[in-house]
Amino acid sequence: MRQDIGFRSNGRHLLGHLYLPDEHTAGERLPAVVVVGPASSTKDQVPAVYAERLSALGYAALAFDHTGYGESEGYPRSDEDPFAKIEDVKNAVTFLTSRAEVDAARIAAVGVCAGGGYAPAAAVADRRVKAVATASGLPDLRATVLAAGDWRAIMGAAQGARESYRATGRPVHVPFLADGPLDPWRENGKKFYLSDRNQDPNWRNETLLWSYDKMVQFSALDTIELLAPTPLLLIAGTAAETLAQSEAAFAKAHEPKELFLIEGGTHFDLYDRPEYVGPAIARIDAFLKQHLS
Repeated sequence: MRQDIGFRSNGRHLLGHLYLPDEHTAGERLPAVVVVGPASSTKDQVPAVYAERLSALGYAALAFDHTGYGESEGYPRSDEDPFAKIEDVKNAVTFLTSRAEVDAARIAAVGVCAGGGYAPAAAVADRRVKAVATASGLPDLRATVLAAGDWRAIMGAAQGARESYRATGRPVHVPFLADGPLDPWRENGKKFYLSDRNQDPNWRNETLLWSYDKMVQFSALDTIELLAPTPLLLIAGTAAETLAQSEAAFAKAHEPKELFLIEGGTHFDLYDRPEYVGPAIARIDAFLKQHLS
């Protein structure tokens, strides 16, 4: 059962889908989950995969388009702004607390890829979130940008893009998945986003250039030790290109915490491959049943 919904965030109207169990009866208050997707993603991609499966297990699951993405308002488009996205997550929680189907005392967040940084960062401040789970987490965007090349040159290009926008009114975008020599990350990313595995034909292969000067300022590792006593579950594949980031988050977080590994899974396998998403969802369900009591 999927409902089209909307709520306000960052002065914008965001659109999403609220997934409810088919067996839901009027007056029943359900545990709820905000699903926070990867960088650049829309609600009909990875968030839908996780929200649909969680709703089938008895949760009210919210998948939404962040500010400037998909069907939500926001301009310039495709601005991967961690701080705005964290506010979107908090406002999504506020939306859930207003719903008659939701038990406001049993709300969790599940983040995938960059959402695995945004979700715990939001929950540090928003104590209405009672548990956090991540899958193929990419919580340290600062490290990701620094590893991409000459980060100072990237910052210079970002500032040039800001000045160009002021002068012309036209935002400057760069490809989210650029052409060039294929490393395992880019190769596996293209196998997802540029194939029929991508369930949103309107997804844009772009990132606002000056998003990078925001991403270099963000790492959920800066605050993740403050998340406790909110429970944290980190899920990663043993072959994931980003496994080290999940391990770093686990090392910095305080108890209660768990690192759950899925044998053979790559980063993008946990986006949609049933043989990897299935074990991830099963572990998330057990985790939430334990902590959303």
